[in-house]
Amino acid sequence: MTRNTIKHIEKKFVSKEKLVVISAYSKLMAELADDHADIILVGDSLGMVLYGMESTLPVDLNLMIQHGVAVVKASRKSLIVVDMPFATYQINEELAFKHAAEIIQKTGAGAVKLEGGVELKDTISFLSKRGIAVMGHIGLMPQYVNQLGGYKIQGKDKISAAKIVQDAVAIAEAGAFALVIEGVKADVVKKVKQKVKIPLIGIGASKDCDGQVLVANDLLGLSESVPKFVKKYKNLREEVRDAFADYASEVKAEQFPDSEHIYK
Repeated sequence: MTRNTIKHIEKKFVSKEKLVVISAYSKLMAELADDHADIILVGDSLGMVLYGMESTLPVDLNLMIQHGVAVVKASRKSLIVVDMPFATYQINEELAFKHAAEIIQKTGAGAVKLEGGVELKDTISFLSKRGIAVMGHIGLMPQYVNQLGGYKIQGKDKISAAKIVQDAVAIAEAGAFALVIEGVKADVVKKVKQKVKIPLIGIGASKDCDGQVLVANDLLGLSESVPKFVKKYKNLREEVRDAFADYASEVKAEQFPDSEHIYK
């Protein structure tokens, strides 16, 4: 099976076929998502989802590479995109390239993702011209949580909305092949679509986007609490809890292991 590339993504975008993006961080989740996702995003949200961090800011390069390796090895079809963690691309273009190249070389991923707008135009252009495929990320940007004052919906006023449109145009002009737009009002998303000609991947940003992304743990109902924009397609948290309870009960009652699970 041939792995998806950015050319595959561009072809689907041109044909107006919706793109399916799943954020997954482990071998198991990547295996299960691979048949259905056009793109698997190894997001730095793994810091919060898997490690209990309060934000994505403490996530470092080594952690992203470690999970990127696992996801690439476990998948065959999906384009794998790995988040560049905070402080690995903001200092200067050369250092951004060094870290992006390290991610690509060590994981085998097809692209990296950066959060930011106009201020990253030159950096994304620098990477794109040197063989690094880049996905952008605007709107609600978790790495900007301190500056934004929390995880708040973006584009509520004219100034904020105009900034989002400007950011989208800058990222597209810089050479990004796709753009995640998070936590943005639907009317602002429509304005962005009118201005850019690359796929918009929405998360809490309306159905007008060219694709959608959700975290695997969230859509499976493994996460205890989720934002409004998440639809839980299963409630695996309760099923897992019940399975653990049944196991504990059988062990205490000496019902497990039984004859079927014992070597004779």
